[in-house]
Amino acid sequence: MIPLGSPLVAAVLVGLVASLGAPCAMAQTPAQTVPADQARVCVDKAGLTQLTHPLARVAQRIANGKPLTIVALGSSSTAGAGASGPAASYPSRLEAELNARFPEQPITVINQGVNGEEAADMLARFEESVARHHPDLVLWQVGTNAVLRDNPLGPIDRLVRNGIARIKALGADVMLIDPQFAPKVIAKADAEDMVNLISAEAKQENIDLFPRFAIMREWRDRDGIPFEAFLSPDLLHMNDWSYACIAKLLSTSISEAATRPFASARAGSVHPAAPHGH
Repeated sequence: MIPLGSPLVAAVLVGLVASLGAPCAMAQTPAQTVPADQARVCVDKAGLTQLTHPLARVAQRIANGKPLTIVALGSSSTAGAGASGPAASYPSRLEAELNARFPEQPITVINQGVNGEEAADMLARFEESVARHHPDLVLWQVGTNAVLRDNPLGPIDRLVRNGIARIKALGADVMLIDPQFAPKVIAKADAEDMVNLISAEAKQENIDLFPRFAIMREWRDRDGIPFEAFLSPDLLHMNDWSYACIAKLLSTSISEAATRPFASARAGSVHPAAPHGH
């Protein structure tokens, strides 16, 4: 047995006291990097998604408890390229989000996205893909493929204006959706110009714009989420998480615009839509 007064016991006691008085080792450890799955919180931190206009037609349908039909017109990122399946595309997720918000009201979102199409292709099938459904709202995602193919912007400007006029003629609300913020898009010289063109058309025509490009840029630049976390492996198309997030934010935007006091006040005075079976 070692005597209590021995040098060995004294040394052990001194070491124990020193270790108890030292800062905790965990406190000195640098902060861990947050895993991408935890960092991907779907919130509009920059306030980008509040719509300028009140979606008067949608407001009227909601105020009167009528079924609501939305057509999602676009190319591959409307069709759902990069998603795990059709149910994970943004139109499918949007329908689920809106029906959860308005459970007493039938809401249908019709996916009319076709891979690889540009504005001219979409307008060529307008009657079949849009008009025959008698939509209350058309979400038109446009511009990405023209940028990827380095097409001149002038003809696109005219096509977008023509498309907006045709949608308005149906009595439907219109919302434009600009290109995705992805490496293969932003590498193109005209990417920002296309985003600005679509924004200018929305402003000139007094319709709403859902700024997908700016929202996704916030994910990357402000939130520090890597491209690989919100894009499919091709670094062009979106993935299940980003489609679901865009649908969630769109649902919030549509709901707010269609139920704000200004929209409700005008709900009975919107321009009449073409007759349909709602």
